Amino acid sequence: MSTPAPTIPSSAPGPYRPDARRPDPRRVSSSPTPLITRVEPLRPRGIKVLLHFDLGDPVEIMLETLERSRLGVGDSLGRERRHNLLNDDADVRVRHAALNLLSFRARTRAELKRRLRQKGFRPARIDVCLDRLQARGFLDDGAVAEAFVRDRIRHRPRGRAALTSELRAKGVEGPLAERSIERVFEEVSVDDVSLAREVAQGWVDRQGTSTLEALAGRGAPPERDRARRRLVGYLGRRGFRGEALAAGIDAAGRTANERANGPA
Repeated sequence: MSTPAPTIPSSAPGPYRPDARRPDPRRVSSSPTPLITRVEPLRPRGIKVLLHFDLGDPVEIMLETLERSRLGVGDSLGRERRHNLLNDDADVRVRHAALNLLSFRARTRAELKRRLRQKGFRPARIDVCLDRLQARGFLDDGAVAEAFVRDRIRHRPRGRAALTSELRAKGVEGPLAERSIERVFEEVSVDDVSLAREVAQGWVDRQGTSTLEALAGRGAPPERDRARRRLVGYLGRRGFRGEALAAGIDAAGRTANERANGPA
């Protein structure tokens, strides 16, 4: 009867968890200190390396962490030094992750924090990172809010109510959201009334003949009421209230009448 071959522990590194709990070096008994035998760059970009040792499994860290530690082949990595190295590496990783997310598009602090938490970083580490990025000008909720409002006005106009709600959802505080909207409205010379008219006219442009005739007063009462309800709902969902809503309805009626009857 053959004896099963002994299982040889794999030397491949396990999955990286950015903020996995590290062992407390003060509570671990003494053991031989591993020596770094090889530094292996990891593809494709080479921003991470694999440290190989004469004892134990290899460790994956960021190249920046290695350069800052000044470790190299032949250096020892005791438990306390390893603990500090991995802690520093987590700081480097959260900063790299944050800057990578910002390279795709500007984000508010709350949006960035949410994404970093999804990547497994601890809230306390994230907050320290974001404080540093904010101090260096990489995070600016006001600038993000204003850029968002400009984009909305240009491509998908909204009223103040809708814009405020959308900014709040992005983590922009209420007073800052209101100031950002006011600043952009003044910059591009618009207000809720002018935007409501623009949105209403755009809605009319996409309607068929029967809807135009109903808005122009030609259809039967049920058709006129149905068309008006659709228009009111459309404007309301885009944040137009009160005077702005009334202005949008009036503009849609005039436009529909011109389309149905021809210009006066």
